[in-house]
Amino acid sequence: MKKNDPRIAAFELLTAVFQKRRRFDEALAAQDDLAALDPRDRALARLLTLTVLRRTGELDAMIAPLLHKPLRGKATATQNLLRLGAAQIAFLETPPHAAVSTIVDAAAATRNGPYKKMVNAVLRRLTREGVQTASDPGRLNTPDWLWKSWEKAYGTKTATAIAAAHITEPPLDLTVKRDPAAWAETLGAKVLQTGSLRRTAGGAIRDLPGYDAGDWWVQDAAAAIPARLLGDISGKTVFDLCAAPGGKTAQLAAAGARVTAVDSDEGRLNRVWENLTRLGLDAQLVAADATRWTPPQKADAVLLDAPCSATGTIRRRPDIARLRTPGDVERLAKLQRELLSRAEALLQPGGTLIYATCSLQPEEGRDRITALLEQGAPFDRLPIEKSETPGLESAVTPEGDLRTLPSHWADSGGIDGFYVARLRRL
Repeated sequence: MKKNDPRIAAFELLTAVFQKRRRFDEALAAQDDLAALDPRDRALARLLTLTVLRRTGELDAMIAPLLHKPLRGKATATQNLLRLGAAQIAFLETPPHAAVSTIVDAAAATRNGPYKKMVNAVLRRLTREGVQTASDPGRLNTPDWLWKSWEKAYGTKTATAIAAAHITEPPLDLTVKRDPAAWAETLGAKVLQTGSLRRTAGGAIRDLPGYDAGDWWVQDAAAAIPARLLGDISGKTVFDLCAAPGGKTAQLAAAGARVTAVDSDEGRLNRVWENLTRLGLDAQLVAADATRWTPPQKADAVLLDAPCSATGTIRRRPDIARLRTPGDVERLAKLQRELLSRAEALLQPGGTLIYATCSLQPEEGRDRITALLEQGAPFDRLPIEKSETPGLESAVTPEGDLRTLPSHWADSGGIDGFYVARLRRL
């Protein structure tokens, strides 16, 4: 088997996620062998990896009865080969003989040679005995702690719908500078009720019309809502805290605001600069810890898209479900408290604060705002009106916050899970 085979690339990516606990996007960027693949093989490596990450629970349930004993020690990485083989057989319609033979060859090429016979036996038995369809695949693919938290917060029916939304590949959402209808026709997309464009056809993003000219950027439809909730910000001073990768910064700048984008990660801030340069937009970029940053003047508005567990983005980033722990939620909630406290000092009286997280966990959304207001912080709510989120009226809570779920718009590809609150500085 050639070294730059897509199955080997997929195995290395899965090893980075499961064994080395690295984020998929970071592993993808660091995968030198992947760059040597032709576009078709790169796409296959990505598809294989994401299918395994989305379907880990189902795949492991298929494999477990076929093993004489659980894989331990050095053999744990071999589980990723078995997952790749099972994914091809069960979900990708690969001819069984090809799925088995290519994964057995990959075992020898990835230091898993001692386990070749076992890999061959397990996958051949799977092809003989057939794949048993899971009755509740969404639940099976969701870690227990996440499932229990969603069931408690939203009820069993909604938790089931959320988990089901995470299994399929999401469409591509775009934010355009102007004339959404014209760009929808050019890009073969449709205009969503919130104003974003949604494209289901494939193709490399950089090859699409308007990319090089900077007419649009990639941004989930839910992620585009918080900046829009600031209303008319032309000429106003807006601080975008924790700004990377910069989609909201671009929105604010395109709306005519005087934007200062703050992020503690200089590397990620460079990505913001690259995106703004391509888009022909301008903002002041500041590499600083937002909990300590002191600007020369206060802002008319602050957009705080706080660091969070990102469990609302599992449909796009399935590795989140494999990497996050309850401890992460607790740690990040503490940081969110600090950032909210700092936002108070950055806003002038009468200014608007938008607080957003792409998390489904109440501890990172509703609970943070409830605690802030109960502790007497100088804010009151500016309730979000249902008319401001067309098509997502049911996502507006009784308190006037916004809670989107991956199961919203399920018939057209879903939407990321976001919590958004709008407050006024007293």
